[in-house]
Amino acid sequence: MAGARLSPEERVRIETLWRAGWSFPQIGQALGRHRSTVWREMQRNNSARHGVKNPSRSRDGRRDRGRGGLYRWGYQADFAQERSRLRALRPKTARLGRGQPLREVVLERLRKRWSPEQIAGDLRVSYPADPLMRVSHETIYQAIYVQGRGGLRAELDRQVALRSGRTRRRRAAAAGGATRSRRPWTEGLHISNRPAEATDRAVPGHWEGDLVIGVRSASAMITLVERSTRYVLLGALPDGRASEAVIDVLSVLAQRLPEHLRRSLTWDCGSEMRHHARFTVATDCPVFFCDPHSPWQRGSNENTNRLLRQYFPKTTADFRAYTQADLDAVAHELNGRPRQTLAWKNPAQALDELLVATTG
Repeated sequence: MAGARLSPEERVRIETLWRAGWSFPQIGQALGRHRSTVWREMQRNNSARHGVKNPSRSRDGRRDRGRGGLYRWGYQADFAQERSRLRALRPKTARLGRGQPLREVVLERLRKRWSPEQIAGDLRVSYPADPLMRVSHETIYQAIYVQGRGGLRAELDRQVALRSGRTRRRRAAAAGGATRSRRPWTEGLHISNRPAEATDRAVPGHWEGDLVIGVRSASAMITLVERSTRYVLLGALPDGRASEAVIDVLSVLAQRLPEHLRRSLTWDCGSEMRHHARFTVATDCPVFFCDPHSPWQRGSNENTNRLLRQYFPKTTADFRAYTQADLDAVAHELNGRPRQTLAWKNPAQALDELLVATTG
């Protein structure tokens, strides 16, 4: 009997003994089963699983208020047997198979360039009472990359399905050293001098910025990310990436924000910020600089730049072909993606909550 599935007769005995108030070890001993077998059976098939919230009863029929956990639920042998039969059917219907409503919901989010983990987290929030509309991120990955597990790849462009565009993973390159070179515009403004509140992300209004470069280094755009909410702003550079042009566009972007959300900006040591003092005068937002070859010091911005390569591949993107309205549309889409670090809210929602809290 060891290792065999529970029979219908055994489930009837479990129901009878359970109604009589027996414990897991007692029922297991009566059936010749380990107590954990009985526990797992109750965990899978208790009355809460089919919407019947009847508490367990003691031997005299009164509610047993001293027992918690699984002991507070009832058990029905016929329901448990039917669930066991359905679980044993093979082949199983793929959760993301063709014709399944969940498939279309997942495809819609993949086309918006959401990651499988973001999709899985959003489904838990959007469909809290419908287990058939939830799926793990690993199931989504397998439906994209494992033949016969859903075939989502056939309906998606590779660049949408996989952020890197690769079919296999590769090891990340070792980070460069954090040695500083002679850049006079960074003197006295090292990242170590940035307010402590920016480091722990507790106070909104601290931003990280960088340039994303186009194909053959012929064009660029500005990327800004707020450290607390991960809210993204993008700026077009139709006049090139000389310092004067970058500062002008950066100042316009910053002035979209209320004053209390312009507390600091952290940038790398590039010469495009040579005239950062003009930006600080225009926006009252101080600029701080990272160590050379230390992108991890602007981790939120680096992660966002990788996401942006889904829209602007390094080998083909020419930012001279994009207007500010085009970049605002991409930023809007990114700000609508749920983020695990925000408890599956999206950056736009997180920023709205901050704005409401500060104006209320």
